[in-house]
Amino acid sequence: MLYAIFATDVSDSLERRLAARPAHLERLESLQEQGRLVLAGPTPAIDSVAPGDAGFSGSLVVAEFASLEAAQAWADTDPYVAAGVYAGVQVRPFLKVFPR
Repeated sequence: MLYAIFATDVSDSLERRLAARPAHLERLESLQEQGRLVLAGPTPAIDSVAPGDAGFSGSLVVAEFASLEAAQAWADTDPYVAAGVYAGVQVRPFLKVFPR
């Protein structure tokens, strides 16, 4: 089943986010190689594709996991969690309707 992982950054997370980004991307690339990643990316803190020093307010990942517990365990071990980038993470079941 698909799960949506919604993460919210702490204030002034940009420096920590950039430092942990290579390890974070490595985990996402692994999901992609396994054919389990639907989409992933950050949410800019401002209405811009290049937010610069404004940074990001969080992230969204939609991927396939065996269970809600497996998705939560994956989210809990994200390098951004360990680096203190995220203030909180929510994992919810997700039903993809479009695109087909």
